[in-house]
Amino acid sequence: MVSTTAAPPPNKDTASSRICERIEGAAPAINRDHLERDRGAVFSRDAWKRVADTGLFGSCLPEDVGGHACSLTDLMQMAETLGYTVRDSGLNFSAATHLASTGFALSGFAGPELQRRHLPSVAAGTSIGCHAITEPETGSDVLAMSATGRLDGDHIELNGLKTYVTNGPVADLAVVYVRTSDTPGPLGLSAVLVPKDAPGADFGPPLDKTTLRTSPFGRLRMTGCRVPRANVIGGVGTGFLILDRVMTWEILIAFVINVGEMRHRLDRVVERVGARRQFGRPLSDFQEVRNTVVEMHIATQTARQALHCAGEAVSAGHRATAETAVAKILTSEANIRTAQAAVELFGGEGVLTDTGMEIGVRDALSGPIYSGSNAVQRQKIAKALGL
Repeated sequence: MVSTTAAPPPNKDTASSRICERIEGAAPAINRDHLERDRGAVFSRDAWKRVADTGLFGSCLPEDVGGHACSLTDLMQMAETLGYTVRDSGLNFSAATHLASTGFALSGFAGPELQRRHLPSVAAGTSIGCHAITEPETGSDVLAMSATGRLDGDHIELNGLKTYVTNGPVADLAVVYVRTSDTPGPLGLSAVLVPKDAPGADFGPPLDKTTLRTSPFGRLRMTGCRVPRANVIGGVGTGFLILDRVMTWEILIAFVINVGEMRHRLDRVVERVGARRQFGRPLSDFQEVRNTVVEMHIATQTARQALHCAGEAVSAGHRATAETAVAKILTSEANIRTAQAAVELFGGEGVLTDTGMEIGVRDALSGPIYSGSNAVQRQKIAKALGL
């Protein structure tokens, strides 16, 4: 079936086009038992390896660490292809987290030695990355985090509790954000790379949740966790700057994946309403049904254009804070609306797990929360407007 909302294809004979082709080729095997994995809340290492084998995880990393040196806009095209072809939204989100939290954080800010030691396995997907930001008592108030990092000679000692760490239960590497100064404000935060086997680091089991069930998240408790001072990414006090840039990338990658998922959803709906008959004629003959499908199309295209506009601004060297926030809000809310509309247009079959429609609603519910809640995004837009 030809997509009703087809994205422009990447240029031929480029690394990004080859990775897109590999993603399309790997998708059928990844999708084979995705509903069973969702029911069991199972993170599939086999599916992860299939994604890794496409080259996606190294797409934007330097060639000397096994990457392909693609641009952010190229990566967004690949991510949209992932969302359109792969039905495991939890796996897709885990991939986005790995790409931004660890791949971009290390390639963009870490020193040469830290990159040399860890980026090859990040690019290959043999190491799974995550970042630990949120704390139970602070939520979106990043500057109020209480986890600490105390410099001690050639080491830094970490103490504190992080929660909702996406990929945490299966991760090999964590970029942990901690307070390294008693001075209030953004200059008091630092980003530290913590291997899973670091003494004093306890990565807890997956927390049960209703959304993105195949993407495990959990808690990270650090008690006298000592890692080399060289594991501080970008230098002491640069954590807030790194986090700001990393979250921009996470939004652009994760939500353009959602656009791909929305495009696939729309194609299925168009096929469904054209084939299903009610009252002696196809559902697509009813004006209200047509209007609903058109609104799904408009929402999908609007979200896509907003994300790519923000991505182009970031690629040009701009912070694009407001543009990214707008794109995140538009896409996360459109994803929920289109998922609910798809369930309704499928009728009774829409709530059957085997059709894969109801899972779209559950997976979309978390969009307004992760990668910086939509309330926080609206605050960023208000600040950009001078309010």
